Amino acid sequence: MAQKICIKLRGFDHRLVDQSIAEIVDASKRSGARVVGPVPLPTKIERFSVNRSPHKDKKSMEQFELKTHMRLAEIHEPTANTIESLKQLNLSAGVEISISA
Repeated sequence: MAQKICIKLRGFDHRLVDQSIAEIVDASKRSGARVVGPVPLPTKIERFSVNRSPHKDKKSMEQFELKTHMRLAEIHEPTANTIESLKQLNLSAGVEISISA
């Protein structure tokens, strides 16, 4: 059975997420691994309604939304050189990375 590494990135700024996943894909391809992706996953949108004033005007509310952008990449048949190059990457702050084998 072939080995694969699944890398999932999430962040609030889609440009940072795209830049980070591009760096990961580039480093993986340079080391000789086969990369599938990046695959854009559905954006998670959280919406909040907040009263403008705590004591009057109940009908006056503000709406806010928080979008979480996600990308997925799979690295098939990683080598030791691939893993070492991924460890040395400096990725942007504000991007959460989860790696599963």
